[in-house]
Amino acid sequence: MKEVLKPYVPVCQAIATLLQPHAEVVLHDLATGNIAFIANAFSKRRPGDSSMTDVEVAISIDSSVIGPYRKTNWDRRQLRSVTAVLRDHANRPVGLLCINLDISVFEGAVEFIRNLIQFSPPSEPPEALFKSDWKEVVSATIDAYLRERHLTEAGLSKDDLSELVSILDNQGLFSIRNATPYIAEVLRMSRATLYKHLKDLRDKKSGRNSPGARALQEEI
Repeated sequence: MKEVLKPYVPVCQAIATLLQPHAEVVLHDLATGNIAFIANAFSKRRPGDSSMTDVEVAISIDSSVIGPYRKTNWDRRQLRSVTAVLRDHANRPVGLLCINLDISVFEGAVEFIRNLIQFSPPSEPPEALFKSDWKEVVSATIDAYLRERHLTEAGLSKDDLSELVSILDNQGLFSIRNATPYIAEVLRMSRATLYKHLKDLRDKKSGRNSPGARALQEEI
């Protein structure tokens, strides 16, 4: 191995150690066209073997970094690879440092997570169970409102809060015992602020004798 490449050996070892067992790191000598060093080898290659495959990928060495690009290992595992072009003091290419990351394990994990969080076919919660848990109804209503408008609780304006309170009220949720304190907690506001929103809402409505209004008066 040329002296100019020797300082890169610990770099290869460090990268391979950090990503072990998922990454193979290969140091190529462009002068000989052979592999000068390899760490965590899973491609059945050894030092002294031809660098032809990697050199073909990196045929244009005008750039300092080539990739990432896809490769296929001998056992058909898919690899995500990147190559750094190593240069001497005169800026001449003298070597390649290639990192081959085995992404097959990650692809499997992604597929598992995708299947875990998706419903096929999509389904709604059983209606009987859903209706029996008013807290779930509150959470689902608020979540749907925020998702539709790409908002968070912290990003709700006064008008947003008024609209959301109106939606919750139309579902009769404020007529449920202890629902008002729970909704205030979920929306991260004081009960007094929530009561004010409700009062303003009721002032704009003609039907002030709704079950929700009566429950609000009783709580106040």
